[in-house]
Amino acid sequence: MNSDDPLLKILEDLLKLDDIYACMIARRNMVSVMPDTNLFNQKIMDVWDIVSVAMKNVFGIIEEYTSVGLDVMEFRLKNHSVLFFVIPETDNALVAIIPSLANKGLIEVEMENARREIVEILNREEEELVKA
Repeated sequence: MNSDDPLLKILEDLLKLDDIYACMIARRNMVSVMPDTNLFNQKIMDVWDIVSVAMKNVFGIIEEYTSVGLDVMEFRLKNHSVLFFVIPETDNALVAIIPSLANKGLIEVEMENARREIVEILNREEEELVKA
């Protein structure tokens, strides 16, 4: 992954927030963009494998219900919440792992802003491909 990848920069900025333990852009059976896992908070390592398996199942639900308006989904696992912010018109989601007791209001605002930036970048990239 290119270190000046704008999508990676968005994820690294999210990781600077105390309550975002890990984040990535993912789709079923695949991570599209993920920062260096050394940047992840060590508190998630005990659930990381479980979360990655659970994510595969959640993407089945996301794929089925985005056409009727599903845009945010959350599940809790042990002491963590996993937030999925679906990226419109793709099979991707911005995913973050946070502590269950975190201030979700602030995190949701940051995640929504990040999702909008991601959509802008993807739209720009698509326009550049069309021009080429």
